[in-house]
Amino acid sequence: MNFLLNIWTYFATNILQVPAFFIGLIVLVGYILLRRPWYESFAGFIKATVGYLVLGVGSSGLVNNFRPILVGLADRFKLSAVVIDPYFGQNAVTAGLPGTFNRTFSQVMLLLLIAMIFNILLVAFRKYTKIRSIFTTGHVQVQQASTAFWIILFAFPALGNTQVLLLMGIILGTYWAVGSNLTVEITQELTDGAGFCVAHQQMFGLALFSKLASKFGKNSKKLEDYTFPGFLSIFNENVVATSVLMLIFFGSILLILGKDWLIAAKFLGADKSFFFYVLTTSLNFAVYLSILQLGVRMFVTELTQSFQGISTKLLPGAVAGIDCAAVYGFGSPNAVTIGFLFGALGQFLAILTLIAFKSPVLIIAGFVPVFFDNATIAVFANNKGGIKAAMLFPFISGLIQVFGSAFVVQFIGLAKFGGYLGMFDWATVWPVIAVAMKYGQFIGVAIVVLVLLAIPQIQYARNKENYFLITDDYAQYVKNKKAE
Repeated sequence: MNFLLNIWTYFATNILQVPAFFIGLIVLVGYILLRRPWYESFAGFIKATVGYLVLGVGSSGLVNNFRPILVGLADRFKLSAVVIDPYFGQNAVTAGLPGTFNRTFSQVMLLLLIAMIFNILLVAFRKYTKIRSIFTTGHVQVQQASTAFWIILFAFPALGNTQVLLLMGIILGTYWAVGSNLTVEITQELTDGAGFCVAHQQMFGLALFSKLASKFGKNSKKLEDYTFPGFLSIFNENVVATSVLMLIFFGSILLILGKDWLIAAKFLGADKSFFFYVLTTSLNFAVYLSILQLGVRMFVTELTQSFQGISTKLLPGAVAGIDCAAVYGFGSPNAVTIGFLFGALGQFLAILTLIAFKSPVLIIAGFVPVFFDNATIAVFANNKGGIKAAMLFPFISGLIQVFGSAFVVQFIGLAKFGGYLGMFDWATVWPVIAVAMKYGQFIGVAIVVLVLLAIPQIQYARNKENYFLITDDYAQYVKNKKAE
């Protein structure tokens, strides 16, 4: 048993938690199943892996670029509270498990394995479950498994290890399957049948806001429909628009923080120009965003082609659920920037509200939720409802992220460890799950699982003819939609 556990731990640590290699492995297996020549399979592995590594450089660059502002708001204004960020959340769980529940983080990897197996089983029996997607975003799975582990221990602190892991494995695996399945249609329509869906931290949010955005009407003006006149035409270029907007956004906050604080915090050398530090920090946002989009283009093509092998040979009709950043190469590039800005506005307004009402829990905005949640929501909202939807729904999301996280982090007792996952689904769906399990116990668990499993059944019942066709034959799906 220990031998098998060691193998799984090695795989999870070196491949599953490193999404570049996990995506590369999926591509390699897919091409082998398609009986591609070994050199084409190897080349596909390399391109997919390198593409995801490039995406990772862009993502980490965006996070690090935001760090002075995050640290500054906490230090300069003495804000000591809970940071909503997946990495802060994971660290908080790791720090709190031994003293609070006498458990260790190593059990999180077993939870992840059980949840993955359950997700695969749900897809394998898609004829009955109506679930088409497999959650493959490894680093996100680890983050979610850690917070989910805390929540199940909060609800069932006296339950044995095996029972706890099985219960949460079923709930988490169902959430992964159902949540990513909710994004299949909207992602296929956004990407014109690219053959993947989103598996991240805001899947229910994407489905909800896409549905609401569609109410704005098919003829709503989209970001890509706008061409600015005269000197404003410079904003037609994504890089220029992003740079100018970030100069205003970052520049304003850095000016408030001040040069002296930046020097004291060692973000800026005493002999360096404050003006050019602000300028470089702002322009680097556009740099890292461009890098991220380049990485997306590199690996998505390989993944789309190779996953046909897996869906044909092993899991017929299965769709790969991948990182939300994969959609940033589709639709309007400016939607990403708009989503971030309006999401940040919503978060900051919600934080000021908490301060004004003397909330027992003060939330500090983390970059990952404020950017990746809201940028992704804006991309889908713009595609469905145009520029108004792309501005409105990220703003609403920002409010929800803060208020929802403030409630749940206090409710489950994680506030004193300084972090929470904090992204949209974990500020909405998971607080409901936590309350249901805490007060409903095993009945609550049963209700949660049944409600989640009912969602794909409702999706299927509303669109039986095209439900599986959208992934099996997208061209025919488009023809059917036009004929309606």
